[in-house]
Amino acid sequence: MGKHVVAGAGQVGSHVATMLAEQGHEVVLISRSGSGPDLPGVRKAAADVADRERMADLVRGAETLYNCVNPPYHRWARDWPPMAGSMLAAAEGAGAGYVILGNLYVYAAPERPMREDDPLTPPSAKGAIRVRMWREALAAHEAGRVRVTEVRGSDYFGPGCRDQSHMGDRLVPRLLAGRTIRYIGDPDLPHSWTYVPDVARALVAAGTGDRAWGRAWHVPTGPAMSYRAVAERLCELAGVPCPGVRSMPHWLLRTAGTFSPMLGELEELRYQFVRPFVLDSTDFRAAFGMEPTPTDEALAETIAWWRGITARAA
Repeated sequence: MGKHVVAGAGQVGSHVATMLAEQGHEVVLISRSGSGPDLPGVRKAAADVADRERMADLVRGAETLYNCVNPPYHRWARDWPPMAGSMLAAAEGAGAGYVILGNLYVYAAPERPMREDDPLTPPSAKGAIRVRMWREALAAHEAGRVRVTEVRGSDYFGPGCRDQSHMGDRLVPRLLAGRTIRYIGDPDLPHSWTYVPDVARALVAAGTGDRAWGRAWHVPTGPAMSYRAVAERLCELAGVPCPGVRSMPHWLLRTAGTFSPMLGELEELRYQFVRPFVLDSTDFRAAFGMEPTPTDEALAETIAWWRGITARAA
């Protein structure tokens, strides 16, 4: 068992740190505040990942560095370049593998299920930022300076997913409370939803073996479901009536975006919610023998987590 460093203690990074510790690895979990789960084998460290000297010190002696950082949407252009450059340099300096948590923004607006070998021609500025990050890392790999891989999922759901998830605060607690849901796109189109524990499992599998390096992979993801179908199934599993799902008018999203930086940044990503948006995870499933968590099981775990949150708040 070796040392593994996880940058980012949010909805994915905490799961990754937990899984690595359960396998017996030494884990360093980095966040600005030094937060994260209190677990045997996990050392929490407060650091700015853009600080190259600090990152080099924390990653020294590590087998793998996992980039699970997620700056706020409206700060991507400013924050990502120095953070990505620092983490790539830290992995290279330590001789560590570098596993990047990616997303589907790097692809063009899809006409069919997205695969890892699709052209990287994103229609958004945020997608272009992610493409540059991946190409810089892959170039370092191809030059023999560092081993890299990127693991990409669709929109996340599951325990720990809150305001940054379309299936977080805006869906599950509202359904459980009997409140109508507002969706930013067409609620009847097929869409891929990736379960967060499956994201963590894929990252750990990629970072603890030798099969993943030198290419991107898609997280094992269950069958695509419309937002309305997800809401209805959640209600069935929770034993509550479905209060209904309505599409948010585009003008309302634009108006809300003038007051909320998060909602304002969704405008350029709206194409993902007004056409089928489906991920193909065949390659990873075949190479690693890993299947996605069954949908009903994942939804039931999500309901249980939210009900626990509600009970503790009460």
